[in-house]
Amino acid sequence: MIVFFLFFLVVSGLLVVVGVYNTIKELPVGISHEGKEYYASDLRFLRDLTWIDENGTRHIDHEIFDTILSMVKGAEHFVLLDLFLFNDFVGSQNGENRKLSRELTEVLISQKQKHPELMVIFITDPVNTVYGGMKNDNLDLLEKHGIKVVFTHLERLRDSNILYSPFWRFFSAPFGNGKGSLLSNPFGQGRVSVRSYLRLLNFKANHRKIIIADDGDRYKAVVTSANPHDGSSSHGNVAVQFSGMAVHDLFETEKAVLLFSSNIKAEFPEMHSTGREDSPTVQIVTEGAIKKTLLKEFEQAGPGDRMSLVMFYLSDRDVIQALIAAYDRGTEIQVLLDPNKDAFGRVKNGIPNRQVAAELVEAGISVRWGNTHGEQLHSKMMLVNHQDGTSFFILGSANFTRRNLGDFNLDTDTAIRGRSSDQVFGNAGDYFSLLWNNADQKKFSVSYHQYEDHSRIRIVLYRWMEAIGMCTF
Repeated sequence: MIVFFLFFLVVSGLLVVVGVYNTIKELPVGISHEGKEYYASDLRFLRDLTWIDENGTRHIDHEIFDTILSMVKGAEHFVLLDLFLFNDFVGSQNGENRKLSRELTEVLISQKQKHPELMVIFITDPVNTVYGGMKNDNLDLLEKHGIKVVFTHLERLRDSNILYSPFWRFFSAPFGNGKGSLLSNPFGQGRVSVRSYLRLLNFKANHRKIIIADDGDRYKAVVTSANPHDGSSSHGNVAVQFSGMAVHDLFETEKAVLLFSSNIKAEFPEMHSTGREDSPTVQIVTEGAIKKTLLKEFEQAGPGDRMSLVMFYLSDRDVIQALIAAYDRGTEIQVLLDPNKDAFGRVKNGIPNRQVAAELVEAGISVRWGNTHGEQLHSKMMLVNHQDGTSFFILGSANFTRRNLGDFNLDTDTAIRGRSSDQVFGNAGDYFSLLWNNADQKKFSVSYHQYEDHSRIRIVLYRWMEAIGMCTF
């Protein structure tokens, strides 16, 4: 009995040490990057729209991946992609999905064949093989044709799932993973091992979504909220495309991932700024630096300023409190949220957005919901128009959650600053107005009351899940 008790104490102590260390350990070099502001050129706002017409027919207007595919087709020297979801899993969805993963695969291979010296690096997340439990035919094809595929070493990142991750690291991680057939694939067809599920519950990801490609004598980049994932092809998303020195800065953030996930040595050609001094500036921010940038902007917002937010997941407590504080200082705020009811054919319970929305509405902030029908309002963006004629705009892969903003996931956003009259801010504002006001007789959003939820049980559940990380948001 004493031996058992001592064994229990030793194991418990080790779990605590493992848990604490992997929650606060030093980040890999180059992570949580706060870049400089660079004048941009060729700055474009892009969006994917989905709506249902009066006859119940779904319409999809893609700009983002049409632009990305065009970038790849124009590249002759260098392409780097870092994309979270890249597979043909569609869950239990019904209906047609655009085969984005195969489209991108074929275009990359075609361009590589046209230009054999073209360097293509494809960084992605191990979720696309269900953490080693299945093959991914598209990634296998890319490697077969000389494209360098890099799976992010997520273990180097901090753990957000406080109660579970120590057990996983201690009892499961050392044994790796392989093909299995005991359990059904949680994302689609096929079967996987128990270890795939055990790693999935660690809730950690390279959530970035970027592409860099040469375009003649310059380089262009896209930072987006969209995934080249068949099951996500009908989601609403946003992106920004740009060239200039900020592209080089973006590349440096990707070198950081290559450094701790591979032995690939990639260097970027020397670049000079191509943006005029009267152009908007673009700043690359990743991981925790995104939150730092957001909180600074909230602090500066006041009477006469107008803030428009579109978000798939909104749950970070510091962000929510800063949002309410800005409203209390006189900032006009409108928040458009995904109702968190759909996930690839599965029904969700509305956590966390419905609980957060109730808190915002109680504070006086206007909230509406995306009018989704199986797809998701997957955009992640905030636009601030200041009364002094300047604007701030941030978008990218990061949800406003503890996991995305707290140096746990890998995420990349662009922060854009300039005059409110600059076209990129006008286009972003038009996008928000279209969704908020249901312009052009297209119903993109519905009132707060349609999905309001004031359940105290679910409020407590949301707070608990956000705090300990036992959740997908």
